[in-house]
Amino acid sequence: MPSILLQSDLPGLDLIHRGKVRDVYALPDNELLIVATDRLSAFDVVLPDPVPGKGEMLTRLSNFWFAMTAHLMPNHLVERPITEVLPPGVDISLYARRSIVSKRLKPVPFEAIARGYLIGSGWKDYQASGSLCGITLPRGMRQAEQLPEPIFTPSTKAAVGGHDENVSFAKLVDQVGQELATQVRDATLAIYSFAAAYAATRGILIADTKLEFGTDVDGKLYVMDEMLTPDSSRFWPAGEYRVGISPPSYDKQFVRDYLETLDWNKQAPGPSIPAPIIEATAAKYAEALDRLAGIRLD
Repeated sequence: MPSILLQSDLPGLDLIHRGKVRDVYALPDNELLIVATDRLSAFDVVLPDPVPGKGEMLTRLSNFWFAMTAHLMPNHLVERPITEVLPPGVDISLYARRSIVSKRLKPVPFEAIARGYLIGSGWKDYQASGSLCGITLPRGMRQAEQLPEPIFTPSTKAAVGGHDENVSFAKLVDQVGQELATQVRDATLAIYSFAAAYAATRGILIADTKLEFGTDVDGKLYVMDEMLTPDSSRFWPAGEYRVGISPPSYDKQFVRDYLETLDWNKQAPGPSIPAPIIEATAAKYAEALDRLAGIRLD
């Protein structure tokens, strides 16, 4: 039975950030301890009900992808056993598979999104304007249609409870400079293209994904946070893909679709999620982990 952790509690460590899913602690030597909890968020709001085992599944899938893409972009992981940094008396089994030690980087203040298909907020923007983040797309495209080529669509990085907004590449350049913006764009598209090709061999289409980057004191760029998980990506079973609908998925779309049936304004506090939805979501995450990485929870 997977462990459940809604909020970490590590006495003696300096908690510097509690995000939608991850709790971040400062460590010596400019390093961080990052704990992936089982918190569930949708529409940028943290919901009250956890998904058992979610943090472990996100961490193990991220670590799989970090290893798979290390030849494309260095990542934030530090090779240090979790047992070396956890405080005495903590239940190691609760944290071991959901935690990582990482470099402490300066985050690029935008989320880096690669899209291979027209879905989600991208579909809504296209319907309204025929373009997406300043990129003009062909006329007459349909929901979930594959784009002529993957595109890079950055977004703002909102605080917990806020909402991210799609922005143009020019806006990213204005904020971080041409060189860094270009590095982020090129790395995002390279990682997406590599991962999408691999996932296709496992029967999964990656419709889009969101990456985060940071720089070290020398200005070197790293990919960080999480990579190509059901929280940060849309995974579609290839055999059930159809143009013109929102395809079934291995990600949080199951939760989003349920929430869309409610009279909820997408502001905190979020509504409770029925147990069958939680159980089905956990099963979706587990299937994605198994199909992509060949990993099953104990």
